[in-house]
Amino acid sequence: MSGLSRKEREGCTEMLSRLSNNDLLSLSDTVTNRMITVENTKEAMEAILTYSQSAEELLRRKKVHRDVLFKYLAGMNVVMPPNSEKNQLVKRTLQLWDSEKMVSDIGPANDKKEDFHREGEGTSTFDYQALGKQFCQWFFQVLNSQNNGLGQTPLDWGPQHFWEDVRMTLCYITDMQQADEFHGAELVSHRFLALVRDERLLFCPNLVPQGLKCAMSPHGLVAVAVAGTIHRERTCLGIFEQAFGLIRSPLDTNSWKIKFTHLKIRGQNTLTGGEEVASPELTYDTRELLFLCE
Repeated sequence: MSGLSRKEREGCTEMLSRLSNNDLLSLSDTVTNRMITVENTKEAMEAILTYSQSAEELLRRKKVHRDVLFKYLAGMNVVMPPNSEKNQLVKRTLQLWDSEKMVSDIGPANDKKEDFHREGEGTSTFDYQALGKQFCQWFFQVLNSQNNGLGQTPLDWGPQHFWEDVRMTLCYITDMQQADEFHGAELVSHRFLALVRDERLLFCPNLVPQGLKCAMSPHGLVAVAVAGTIHRERTCLGIFEQAFGLIRSPLDTNSWKIKFTHLKIRGQNTLTGGEEVASPELTYDTRELLFLCE
């Protein structure tokens, strides 16, 4: 009867274990409409998981508090702004479970490798859209973990994720526009590190169709563009758009490295009234992405 997938059930079980006994028993009564009598918290949890029609319905229940969702995502190395509203946390949790199901359907990723890996793909069935989404989740989790203010153990970061001749364009648009270029794996790696470690920035990508676009050149380079919000502690500073060029390693066909990246940051004061800050959309189109690959 349960409408939960295996991944959703596992995640909901972990979150339910964070609830107080009283909240758990009360939630069981609500979900089952008091039609099921439970004797203890274990039975209450099983009833909740069995009779919930969907993961979204369960996560939106009042007893599943905002801090429970926030701590769950933090434990999964998904960084969210501390002032995120509950509906944003619910949306991000559902995206996480959906993407993990997608990845497991394609093939397991090897987390022990230093570079971004994607396994189980033949060239005839290559899904660059799925690759782009998985890459963005990996990249921003690793990058954000370098922000000391989050209190997390930093994940593996360094020049090994970039090709030696990588180029980076960084454009700030606030009261004035400033653009800088960086070349080489060491320099690009250090510049990204400075953004999150020294400037204490936090990147929150919008991994929905309006915020993510991927394209593939005839030569096999995959271009990925993503939009999102950028924060410092509890303050939203504005929005960002970032494009990446990914090339598969010739020595390991499941390993991808960054060939180029363009990062544009726009401050709050540059945004027009019609722009959605909470869920920014990309301005890149497919033609522009393919042009970057040339």
